[in-house]
Amino acid sequence: MEFVHHLRVRYHECDAQQCVFNSRYLEYLDVAMTEYFRSLGWDYRDLVAAGCDPSLVHTSLFFRSPAWFDDELDIRVQTARVGTSSFELAFETRRASDGEVILAAQTTYVNVDLASRSSRPLPHSIRQRLLSDAKENDDGDN
Repeated sequence: MEFVHHLRVRYHECDAQQCVFNSRYLEYLDVAMTEYFRSLGWDYRDLVAAGCDPSLVHTSLFFRSPAWFDDELDIRVQTARVGTSSFELAFETRRASDGEVILAAQTTYVNVDLASRSSRPLPHSIRQRLLSDAKENDDGDN
């Protein structure tokens, strides 16, 4: 399944150079992750109620080109890897008007039990859906 989240850069997200301030991309990725799970069948409250509370533990960002105020961006999200209690998502952000890659990112999330403050296995249904999506995105080069 290909999932793409669309957004428009707002004025307050830009820095003194008039492009998107670098930390805002983490917000964009967080929103795209939430919408990705919604597309899989779980809004965030349902995700937590099902026993999945993903906490970000690692992000790699590769800035390719600046995004500017009022640019429309397309953020493609796909499952890159699924473990027992963690998963990785790959993101690619493009400017909608010309398709130029703005940012590539890889994130790792761990499912956390807030009561014990430790990781816990992903719920079976969520893990299976992520695995299914990862297989759909596998181009066979691995």
